[in-house]
Amino acid sequence: MLKDDELLVAVESDWATAGLSPQRQAMLAFALKLTVTPGQMTKTDAEMLTAVGFTDRDILDIVEVTAYFAYVNRLADGLGVEPNESWYES
Repeated sequence: MLKDDELLVAVESDWATAGLSPQRQAMLAFALKLTVTPGQMTKTDAEMLTAVGFTDRDILDIVEVTAYFAYVNRLADGLGVEPNESWYES
């Protein structure tokens, strides 16, 4: 979907230095904070997304997708679900 192999490698290596737009960097920093330290989120975090051009609907989508992935991963981890071996194939 990305259609840019070099960007994909750069993002996988370190998204913060991958040359992403300021808007995408802000989105990923927000998602990372929500994932790693959700109790530290404040209204200011959402306001920072607004400042780089995200709408309220965009922010809701970012939060919902981030939360959904956290939920699904914790559900799978809690149930001891092992990844399908084909996921590791290149």
